[in-house]
Amino acid sequence: MATSPVETVNTGADKTKLAAVFALVLASVAGFYLLGRQGALVQWAALGGGLIAAAGVFLVSEPGRQFVAFARDAWREVRKVVWPTRKEALQITAYVFAFAVVMALFLWLTDKTLEWILYDLILGWKKS
Repeated sequence: MATSPVETVNTGADKTKLAAVFALVLASVAGFYLLGRQGALVQWAALGGGLIAAAGVFLVSEPGRQFVAFARDAWREVRKVVWPTRKEALQITAYVFAFAVVMALFLWLTDKTLEWILYDLILGWKKS
């Protein structure tokens, strides 16, 4: 079994940046609710501005840079995927639906057969 390394925040500066991100998110949510009398535009501006500031601080921290690198790698991998054509996707979807119908019929038939064996043959209960 492969073990993956556990990544932690090592530097004090990164810990401070992540604490600032947490504080900015809390402040923006609190500002949204505390500015309720000022109007919806002011509320949403406070929330949006705080969240954008929090995202900016996060992106300049080491975990933020690692996240951006991961996102770039993920996007690069997505571009390598060979996506099915429309015809192939419709065919596969039809196969899945057909399989689901066949399985439903099989399970229904099995259920009714077991019901008949148990109630009619073994127990002798007849449906009225």
